[in-house]
Amino acid sequence: MKNFIKEFKEFALKGNVMDLAVGMMIGSAFGKIVSSLVADVLMPLISAIFRFNDFSGLKVLLIDKGDPEVNVYLNYGQFIQNIVDFLIVALCIFWLVKFINKLKKKPEPEPEPAAPEKSDELKALEEIVELLKNK
Repeated sequence: MKNFIKEFKEFALKGNVMDLAVGMMIGSAFGKIVSSLVADVLMPLISAIFRFNDFSGLKVLLIDKGDPEVNVYLNYGQFIQNIVDFLIVALCIFWLVKFINKLKKKPEPEPEPAAPEKSDELKALEEIVELLKNK
């Protein structure tokens, strides 16, 4: 049992696990911001353009049982709403990654090393090869 606790402690306190935990917390908070952006800012604009409140209300009646609570609907609007949400979240993440990459300092390119000087023997051999090619 003591060995198990020691192994678990080493695992839980590794840098990768802690980085993942911090990333999940930031991602969760970022998800709330993006959800608010979609629900409170962008969807009202999209609704004004398409003249209805929300995509999620779009549906087709499949089976009419006389009672709206019991009827069977194909809720294609919710699917469209989820696609719109996904595209907006993906776009926001793309912009965030681009912004972060711009903030990162680009490493300076290393100067290329100068070509080594050819030895006299190599120069003489190249001249001989050139003369033989010309014959």
